[in-house]
Amino acid sequence: MGRKRSTKPTSFDIAYLAGVSQPTVSRALRGSRSVSLATRQRIEQIARELNYSVDKNASSLRSQRSNTIALLFFEDPTPDGANINPFFLAMLGAITRATANRGLDLLISFQKMEDDWHVRYQDSHRADGLILLGYGDYTVYTERLRQLVESDTDFVRWGAVGDEDIGITVGSDNFGAGQQAGEHLIGLGRRRIAFIGQADEHYPEFADRYRGLCAALDEAGLPIDPALQVGALSSEEDGRRATEALLARGIAFDAVFAASDLIAIGAIHALTEAGLRVPQDIAVMGFDDIPAASLTSPPLTTLMQDLKAGGDLLVETLIAQFEGRDPPAPTIPARLVVRRSTAG
Repeated sequence: MGRKRSTKPTSFDIAYLAGVSQPTVSRALRGSRSVSLATRQRIEQIARELNYSVDKNASSLRSQRSNTIALLFFEDPTPDGANINPFFLAMLGAITRATANRGLDLLISFQKMEDDWHVRYQDSHRADGLILLGYGDYTVYTERLRQLVESDTDFVRWGAVGDEDIGITVGSDNFGAGQQAGEHLIGLGRRRIAFIGQADEHYPEFADRYRGLCAALDEAGLPIDPALQVGALSSEEDGRRATEALLARGIAFDAVFAASDLIAIGAIHALTEAGLRVPQDIAVMGFDDIPAASLTSPPLTTLMQDLKAGGDLLVETLIAQFEGRDPPAPTIPARLVVRRSTAG
């Protein structure tokens, strides 16, 4: 049986009804003069109508900061799940530097989806707030995020930006990056572009990249063939398997946009083993710009996620929650890095 969703109102509910951000609600309910009187009164009225009450004990305890942030990483359930995705290793480094630059301590922990993150870290005062990386199946993950929202946990996550009902998110502009990928390949004369990656509600970042590619195809007046989309998780083995499945369909294509570099590397292996040349026969590009991307044969064209900006923004967004400030803009543009896998 599924978990029954709590009806207890949260500060995010008030923010939605008042048309303001969640940190603005927190400041207003603390009586901060940084929020205009009219806005404070509107927020207080909505809070009364929802029977929302601030937990004074929790508020007092939260003011006693530990100066520590907990970075929770969720294991990637891929076929080679014993290994950590290189993108997340690089992001760990960026967050570590960002916290150190602000004089904060960082607690790093691998987590499983069933663990009670709020009790383990914030309620026990081991950390002032949480940064979440990775998630596996997004539909399962969102239920856990709602629990954090309902318990008024301070947290920020890396991922698909959009749904503030499940907390504040920082992430790359995946849709815009998908458009860039499509425009790059179309500009090289490619017309039948395959997408390899899970493009559904379980993996919304991949889905946004695919939607961006479709937008570029549509803008260029090119057809969108659903048969050229093949599901894959972020691993070389999945990329190889999905590409073999695509070739087995016998459908013509002249380019591959893979949802991650690991998938793209697997795709190159499968294409080469099938006697196809990259990029002469099939152009291939990925997403992330992991270190291995420049070492493949041929070197991989990709979209680079700005990890330094991402680490800084995750930490700054969490600090803004602590201080009751509005968070910075959550979306970071990706940058096209052209190598020989598309322009050889």
